[in-house]
Amino acid sequence: MENYLKKTLREASSAYYSGSPIMTDQEFDALARAANFNEVGTREGRIPHAFRMYSLQKIFEGQKSPFSSNEVIVTPKLDGSAISILYVHGELQRVLTRGDGKCGIDITDKGSMLPQRLESYYDEVLQVTGEIVAPKSVPNSRNYAAGALNLKDISEFLSRDLCFIAYGLEPFGRTYCEDMEALQTSGFSTVIDEDWAQFPHDGTVWRLDDNENFLDLGYTAHHPRGAFALKKQHKGVTTTLLDVEWQVGKS
Repeated sequence: MENYLKKTLREASSAYYSGSPIMTDQEFDALARAANFNEVGTREGRIPHAFRMYSLQKIFEGQKSPFSSNEVIVTPKLDGSAISILYVHGELQRVLTRGDGKCGIDITDKGSMLPQRLESYYDEVLQVTGEIVAPKSVPNSRNYAAGALNLKDISEFLSRDLCFIAYGLEPFGRTYCEDMEALQTSGFSTVIDEDWAQFPHDGTVWRLDDNENFLDLGYTAHHPRGAFALKKQHKGVTTTLLDVEWQVGKS
């Protein structure tokens, strides 16, 4: 698989310099990150994502939304374990854990639960992101999903009651909804399908639907400015201090 990525990269480089590029600059850069993973500053065993997996800015209930409601798509913020899936020429090549968002751990051996081919794709290099989740009925469902990704026994992994739900596709198409609909045609479940009430949530995600507007807002070092996570305010409780006992420690 690694040889395939590097072979594709060499072909793309040759085509570019001959004046007949076979992919965009963005796709080439993404493939270069994915193929040449022995980078200075990369921890051993960690591989760069083709496209960085950013975090989300948190906004709590009662705070003002930076977007008007008719601009955004609201989806559930599923509480599981995030992964990225790399497709080259429509074929699945690699699956990584989220890690720190820049690099993750290779779990391609567990990719048989995912669509092996994209039925309709408009770019040579695509990254699908989403969440591996377990139902609420499973105790500690988030840890159950995350722990499953570390299993050595693939049959045990596949026997667990897990589901992958996609929430991202890069490079972007015209709108976020169209991106998710394209994934649905390839057999993915996506966050726009339903509210996924059977899985644990950690709030909702508000994202601009128009991808041009989303990109125009840019990114901070931590998150995109075109999306945020809306969280519930956890109410505090009042307690009464009954006693204080002072002790002298050794110094």
